[in-house]
Amino acid sequence: MKPTNQLTELSIKQAKPKLKQYKLTDGEGMYLRIYPNGSKYWQLQYWFDSKQKILSFGVWPNVSLKEARDKRFAAKKIIKEGIDPNVENKERLEEQAIEREKEKIRKISTFQIVAHEWFSRQTTQWTERHSIGVINSLKMHVFTDLGEIPIADISKQDVIATLRKLESEGKYETCYRIRQKLEAIFSFAEIEGLCFGNPARGLQKILTKPQPKSQNSLPISELPEFLKKIDADTGASNTTSLAMKFLILTFVRTSELRFAVWNEFDIYCTKPLWVIPAERMKMRKTHHVPLSKQAVSILEEMQKYSGTEGYVFPQVNNQKKAMSENTLLYFSNRLGYAGRNTIHGFRSVASTVLNESMKWHPDVIELQLSHQESNKVRKAYNRAEHLDERRKMMQWWSDHVDSLRGSTDSIALDEKQRGGDRWLTQK
Repeated sequence: MKPTNQLTELSIKQAKPKLKQYKLTDGEGMYLRIYPNGSKYWQLQYWFDSKQKILSFGVWPNVSLKEARDKRFAAKKIIKEGIDPNVENKERLEEQAIEREKEKIRKISTFQIVAHEWFSRQTTQWTERHSIGVINSLKMHVFTDLGEIPIADISKQDVIATLRKLESEGKYETCYRIRQKLEAIFSFAEIEGLCFGNPARGLQKILTKPQPKSQNSLPISELPEFLKKIDADTGASNTTSLAMKFLILTFVRTSELRFAVWNEFDIYCTKPLWVIPAERMKMRKTHHVPLSKQAVSILEEMQKYSGTEGYVFPQVNNQKKAMSENTLLYFSNRLGYAGRNTIHGFRSVASTVLNESMKWHPDVIELQLSHQESNKVRKAYNRAEHLDERRKMMQWWSDHVDSLRGSTDSIALDEKQRGGDRWLTQK
């Protein structure tokens, strides 16, 4: 038989407000407080640490009689466990408020907003040219489809649909790179609590793998003839010819040469050196280029045209601007090598010759090429700059290039020139 002091939904509904607030008791410390304005609040009176406290459960009818009793049962249970339900309830409410705020942030955090935040943090590690390329590719291939969608709402199928568009156009390399960027952006968003999971992860398995692009380079046997054509050419400016010769001797990347400034060089000393700052390097690591006698001679010649401040290889008509991006390529094309040679290809030529000479340790060659060591163990082990060995190698390379100007024979070296496995026997 139900105790007479317990409430019912009907008795609660029939309870009318009075001039002063009053209580309807349901038992076990819980009651319904009724205010003059008609509001009806559930409350639980209890003792904790010898102090009387009150815990609110909400407003009737939003919180029904049954729900209020369930809350009373749960509160009594945690009191027995030595936990103050008011404190526990406060912490839970705070957590809920935080979650609501996070959800609000997630809803206004569109993909484009998050992508820009990710981009701003990455640009400190990238060259200006690479940064421009990244943001332009996102604007062109991603923002139109995904930009205005909250990043938390973007599904794997949404990402696949965006990538499939690029595949349908045959842009497999672009698709490959865009997927990498998407994975990085979603990973950033996940860490920031703006989304759950990474819908771009693992998609490379279902996408068409791009064919590796090769940088066209001269056959090694044609390098002597190319060098002779540079010397004989009268159509290019002296600065273009000197820049091409300097690039062959140092085999740096084109951008590293074009934006070189005089304060990066120390040429009036016993060990001339070019120090390229990290922000201009592809791998964002300071690069040292020991300069041969021939390279120093070219720099001294360049000072007649560019002075000793600003860009080393400026534009012919504007000393304040770096040499244009395609100047050296157009020069090579005009010499008769259009479609058969890229300027980047000279790095491959130098690498091949240096490795085939067997005079230099492969690690020394890779360091001079400023390649990223993919093997983590070797990367950690091989931290030495090997500058003395690299200096000898760069002088040997310059001497070898000079020797080719007097011969149209193949660049392949006989055993006497190679000196055998010198670096192996010296280990």
